[in-house]
Amino acid sequence: MVPLGGYLAVGAILFSIGVYGLLTKKNGIIVLLSIELMLNAVNVNLVAFSRFGIAANITGQIFSVFTITVAAAEAAIGLAILVAIFRNKATINASEIDIMKR
Repeated sequence: MVPLGGYLAVGAILFSIGVYGLLTKKNGIIVLLSIELMLNAVNVNLVAFSRFGIAANITGQIFSVFTITVAAAEAAIGLAILVAIFRNKATINASEIDIMKR
């Protein structure tokens, strides 16, 4: 059986990779994937705390399902926005998107 610290380490590593991708990459799709990676790290931690808590229950799994639902909606809306920006600007580079400045 894997101890709680193992799950927390995996969650911390995933979250760190997501933060690194969010702060350093300029491609809009990579930024969205980094946000998804951070949300999945939170899901790992929620399920781990639910399993190893004082009173083991399914609260963490329920919160994870809600988080996955919100992440799916965020991905769909984010990709729709990126497609609309690509049609106008012909780029998805985050540093070149200045549509809202006008």
